[in-house]
Amino acid sequence: MQMSHIPFATTDWSSLPREEKSAQAGQAFWRTQQFGNLRVRMVEYTPGYVSDHWCTKGHVLLCLQGELHTELADGRVFSLTPGMSYQVADNAEPHRSTSPKGATLFIVD
Repeated sequence: MQMSHIPFATTDWSSLPREEKSAQAGQAFWRTQQFGNLRVRMVEYTPGYVSDHWCTKGHVLLCLQGELHTELADGRVFSLTPGMSYQVADNAEPHRSTSPKGATLFIVD
């Protein structure tokens, strides 16, 4: 991850627009900041959320609230609870997520 030409700034996430994104089940809401090639998001999944796609984008993801289950294409499944994170590189391991109880995540990609 190369971060350059980003001046110091703070973000009040509650002031950013909340955009609904597609899901197989449940709902996903994103609040997004873009800094050049760097995307920073606060993401909320409602209880029962199921991703509608396999993702190949790299992320650093921190679970702030709730619980997130992430399945890799090879069948492994990982569960995150508040304070846990994962990181994966672009095009490294396709993954998709579910959140039976709902979750709030902080994601950088």
